[in-house]
Amino acid sequence: MRYDDLRTPSYIVSESALRKNLEILKDVEERSGAKILLAQKAFSMFRVYPLISGYLTGTTASGIYEARLASEEMKGRENHVFEPAYKDDEMEEIFSICDHVYFNSMSQFDHHLDTIRKHEDVKVALRINPEFSTQEGHEIYDPCSPSSRLGIRLKDMPEKLPKEVTGLHFHTLCEQGFEPLKATFDVVEKNFGKYFKDIRFINLGGGHHITKPDYDVEGLIGLIKYIRETYDIEVYLEPGEAIALDAGTLITEVMDIVETGDIPTLILDASAACHMPDVLEMPYLPPLTGSVESGVKVRLASRTCLAGDVIGIYELKTMPSVGDILTFGDMAIYSMVKNNTFNGMPLPDIVLQKEDGDYELVRRFGYSDFKERLS
Repeated sequence: MRYDDLRTPSYIVSESALRKNLEILKDVEERSGAKILLAQKAFSMFRVYPLISGYLTGTTASGIYEARLASEEMKGRENHVFEPAYKDDEMEEIFSICDHVYFNSMSQFDHHLDTIRKHEDVKVALRINPEFSTQEGHEIYDPCSPSSRLGIRLKDMPEKLPKEVTGLHFHTLCEQGFEPLKATFDVVEKNFGKYFKDIRFINLGGGHHITKPDYDVEGLIGLIKYIRETYDIEVYLEPGEAIALDAGTLITEVMDIVETGDIPTLILDASAACHMPDVLEMPYLPPLTGSVESGVKVRLASRTCLAGDVIGIYELKTMPSVGDILTFGDMAIYSMVKNNTFNGMPLPDIVLQKEDGDYELVRRFGYSDFKERLS
């Protein structure tokens, strides 16, 4: 396919941009000795799992379906899973397809102890809560907020780890650089370091923007080496965004222009609520190709009936016309994995831009995808 053959809305994922990110992560793996996993909760486009598997150690899942997806589509690579609570009827399958299983509480660990003991080949870890927040203004994404349900606080940890536990895990960052990770690990080392002598691996979680140009890669490599050499344990990282950062776009068509009293509102066939939910949840303003610091001010909104389904206010060089195509950037992460059919909105096509410049239509959705989610 050519670009002109694509319809809107479509997510377009760049194979070359993915490879560029993966090369950076592979370099970190090789120079630090760490093992890096794809966090599927951010990016689960399994069409490119063969590409990813050539660079990374494996995947991490947030539940049985993601774990099953990795088992099916990324064969031969490590498969890790963490969920705040596991259903009893999930556990046999989880332990049969996963290499590492993480527990969020001692009560969950105790509840599933019989299954754990039946699968001695599966490595088991506890997620800890360092109670050290490095985020500002985004409590919904802060695992260390005062009311967080994620991870075991120091006061609730056993005096000695059960013999079945061979790892610890913490995940506290969101779209952050190396410095917050270093500060968090210092707290973990101080408060939880007494357990390091009894474990074989530690997972430093995700939220690391390793593939951003200003990320302190050398600092990260130094920290990983320090942990491995000081405590003789394996180190895992599980970034999601870093794998597909700046590797995707969402194209959308201007369907109408409505005068709303202050500035013109452009009605698009893409939706914040349906196709980029983080715009409303975070909230944030997604990058738009062609936007400028001073120009024609417009509001970009969706054709859903949700009054608040507004993507944001932008300034453009010229006023768009009905039928024009607009392109939002950084739309590979937390978009396809979170989209929905609210209001009966069609899901965007998923397109892969190949390294030779061709476009591959990976998936086109229809009415059945909407209806089959309902009763």
